Amino acid sequence: MSEHRQDQYFNLIDQLLKCPSGQEPQVLDSQPDLLDAELVKTLMQVATMMAHQDNQDAAKFLIYVARQLSKELGLYPQVSPEQ
Repeated sequence: MSEHRQDQYFNLIDQLLKCPSGQEPQVLDSQPDLLDAELVKTLMQVATMMAHQDNQDAAKFLIYVARQLSKELGLYPQVSPEQ
């Protein structure tokens, strides 16, 4: 991943953290070219860093966004209940 691309991911994550509650889908939709597996990975890395810095709320929020995005991108395994 290029440094420029990584900066774009960090900027998008910053926008997500600063936007009003409920506006996250619009923030993500504004940059569809950045919605990929690398963004999910970057979200998790930033969430881990925030958790280590004792910022649990932001970490949980980013993990939630990463999970939702990975589902939308088809990256999150869907486990069906056993019959």
